Amino acid sequence: MEFDFAKLTGPQRYKLLSSTVVPRPIALVSTRGTNGIDNAAPYSFFNVFAENPPTVVLGLQLRPDGVVKDTTRNIRDTGEFVVNLVDRPIAEAMNVCAIDFEEEVSEFDLTGLTRLPCRSIAALRIAEAPVAFECKRVVTLSVGRDRDLVVGEVLHMHVRDGLIDPDTLRIDLSKYQIVGRMFGDLYTPVEGTFALERMSPEEWRRRNPGR
Repeated sequence: MEFDFAKLTGPQRYKLLSSTVVPRPIALVSTRGTNGIDNAAPYSFFNVFAENPPTVVLGLQLRPDGVVKDTTRNIRDTGEFVVNLVDRPIAEAMNVCAIDFEEEVSEFDLTGLTRLPCRSIAALRIAEAPVAFECKRVVTLSVGRDRDLVVGEVLHMHVRDGLIDPDTLRIDLSKYQIVGRMFGDLYTPVEGTFALERMSPEEWRRRNPGR
């Protein structure tokens, strides 16, 4: 089976992409508008892309009615945002934040999520999030009429106490109930892992003689 994306509609492309590239990390993005209203909205077209400089990328879109979303407008106006990662305890609140409420409505107030100040930016982070990255916008790329890619630099990281070993910087997965985005209304926890050793070319040849 093959699909020529030039012959598909936007919703068809979205359905194919979002149902095959899974699970995807969820960025519950908090921003503060120039009107002082704190906004929070989830985006699963998101990932971390580099460590030097520490870089994240968000895929932002217009609302179904063509109106610019609060997150897009706030990042455009202030150049700041927080990527709050989503674990199981705040998954329901994240889902409420996905609703297209009016501009004057703060998702913090509707969900009961707690505001906490950031170190480097004016936008507020979510206290209940296991991890939060304070970010400044580096560049916004318009890749379509209704799609932008926001490249951000991570300035500061907040982690729930006990999640990361301060000496090894390794995370304790038994305490990290992170969830990923699947497709439709489906989400998934990280319930199991397996290890594959990354080998040097020399090590691979020692283990595979004659190949």
